Amino acid sequence: MRGRYCGDMNRERFVAAVLALGAFACRNTATPPPEVHTYAAEARGIFANSYLVESDEGVVAIDAALTVSDATALRARLDALKKPLLAVLLTHGHPDHYNGAAILAEGTGSELIALASVDRVIRESDAAKEQQWRPMFGAEWPEKRAFPTRTVRDSETLELAGMRFTVHELGSGESHADSYWVLEDEDPKNVRAFVGDVVFNGVHSYLSDGHLDAWLATLDRMERELSSVETIYPGHGAAGGRELFAAQREYLQLYRATVAKLAAGASALDDAQKAELVRVMKEKLPTDRLEFLIALGADAVAANLR
Repeated sequence: MRGRYCGDMNRERFVAAVLALGAFACRNTATPPPEVHTYAAEARGIFANSYLVESDEGVVAIDAALTVSDATALRARLDALKKPLLAVLLTHGHPDHYNGAAILAEGTGSELIALASVDRVIRESDAAKEQQWRPMFGAEWPEKRAFPTRTVRDSETLELAGMRFTVHELGSGESHADSYWVLEDEDPKNVRAFVGDVVFNGVHSYLSDGHLDAWLATLDRMERELSSVETIYPGHGAAGGRELFAAQREYLQLYRATVAKLAAGASALDDAQKAELVRVMKEKLPTDRLEFLIALGADAVAANLR
């Protein structure tokens, strides 16, 4: 009896040890969180960010560069990962975020996905944007540009390459139709937000679409909605934390106040007033990166204020 009892106990201990080792192995072989690869264009591509989000199963791109050179380089980054591209997600309808989609996705069979409002802006403004900007970019402006092949609704979640992306509609702000995408995860530390041009980090901002007040309201909303998200990926500049929202708000508030003071009720600024606006904004953000956007947006903001 005693021998059988000891044998049973030894077997029980052996089984328990095996189960414990199995549990330890499972914990240490859990699927790692997706890796975000950032492609940051240089000056020729107006410092626009594109992202490749890589899981074990494949890749999802977020935005797709402006120029032929940057889109080609982004495609090379994708090819180096040696995984299928499942989709390109768009944050908004400005060319520096969708122009290169056709080059990036060529031959992959991937979908180009955006909110219906973003899709509409792209289709309605593409020809005018080409006429406006091709003279500046020449052969770097892609001859072939792709429009979304699938539209999604606000708060819709997509399962792509084993990852979950949820889109949130913001309405007008930096552009005529803004959105942001959240990469979901059970671990709050791994949740990440791709906010497009609602945030510019370390470069001057584009205000020519004339929705500055709506943009400020959007920043307030996003601070609330993303209060637990630690990593924010902007449309221009380095990733950061929630402090990016406060910095963007301060920039916009100063721009608005300065234009209001200089315009004094007029719907446009003259050259001297624009030069003063540039001086003030560069004192706030002392960089030449996208400096030309400061004066470019002045009249739109003055008209909006009036």
